[in-house]
Amino acid sequence: MRNYGFLRIVKFPLLALLFLGVIAGLGLVVMSLWNWLMPGLFGLKLIGYWQAMGLIVLSKLLFGGFRGSGWRGGYRRRMSSRWQQSTPEEREKFRQGLRACWGRMASPEPKATA
Repeated sequence: MRNYGFLRIVKFPLLALLFLGVIAGLGLVVMSLWNWLMPGLFGLKLIGYWQAMGLIVLSKLLFGGFRGSGWRGGYRRRMSSRWQQSTPEEREKFRQGLRACWGRMASPEPKATA
């Protein structure tokens, strides 16, 4: 059996360098796009590399957070709690609305047994 310890030792620094390269490239892309579009469209000043990196961090904090999927997770929890708190009549009304909207794509009506 072969020992892959050397590959494990080499793989981590290479992945770290790749990750840092992607982050640095993202900063350059944001800086280039800002400097290309914003002064001409809105009369804003040019920004430097570190300002672009700060803009990335700020937008991540404001719009996405640093935890997983951002706002989508909260939306699912709210909808799940609304569904659990609704009455069976409200649930059926919602299902009928989906059927009316989506037609045959919605789940079929439950078949009545004789």
